Amino acid sequence: MTTHTDTAPTTPPAATTPVGTGMDPMRKVALAGGLMYLLTFAASFPQLKLFAGLIDDPTAYISGSGSNTAVFWGSWLEVITAVACIGTAVALYPATRRVSRTAAIGFVTSRVVEATLIVVGVMCVLSVVTLQHRFAGATGAQADALGVTGEALVAMRQWTFLLGPGFIAGINGLFLGYAMYKGRLVPRIIPTLGLIGAPLILMSATVTILGGWDQMSVPSALCTIPIAVWEFSLGVWLTFKGFRNAPGSV
Repeated sequence: MTTHTDTAPTTPPAATTPVGTGMDPMRKVALAGGLMYLLTFAASFPQLKLFAGLIDDPTAYISGSGSNTAVFWGSWLEVITAVACIGTAVALYPATRRVSRTAAIGFVTSRVVEATLIVVGVMCVLSVVTLQHRFAGATGAQADALGVTGEALVAMRQWTFLLGPGFIAGINGLFLGYAMYKGRLVPRIIPTLGLIGAPLILMSATVTILGGWDQMSVPSALCTIPIAVWEFSLGVWLTFKGFRNAPGSV
């Protein structure tokens, strides 16, 4: 008797999923972080000139009747800078948390604090504009009182500028520089600049607070250069190169 052996039908091999042609997730993280860093540069520098008239002499600004267009544009750019500050930390968090959760959370927190101080400074500037709208042409005791108020608002804005983009920028550099250096996410020369520049700008801001030198003095500017080079070079590298060692998928 012939025995027939039934053979189970062969299951055809599963179709291979074609490799996606989209950008790698970690490349997207690097690109978003890099663009946010470059946006902070593009938005933050013009305000120094746009706010110059108001900052130099708030009393004359309030009593005058000139255009506020430059101040409005400067304020809007400052808001964009604040948003971009937070954006850098949020965008890079998926990468930095894989290197150090402490550094990643610290960077997000310090960026939020910096952005908050920037926005407070904008509110002070816009308050001076409001005084000019309502009391332009005031004379006598009223003009004197308005001048004092304007000077106080500008002084507060200057302090927020020192503590935000000044002092807190050093803390940002320590957190992010550590994560980038430890994880070798970018060439180590870049975070090394941040780890050198961070203590310098913290020291400079401290000396300014204690009255050692002015915020816009030459020593202060020299202490700011390394941290500025670190942030700009990081933004350029992340935008055009991405991470050297991608820390896993998002």
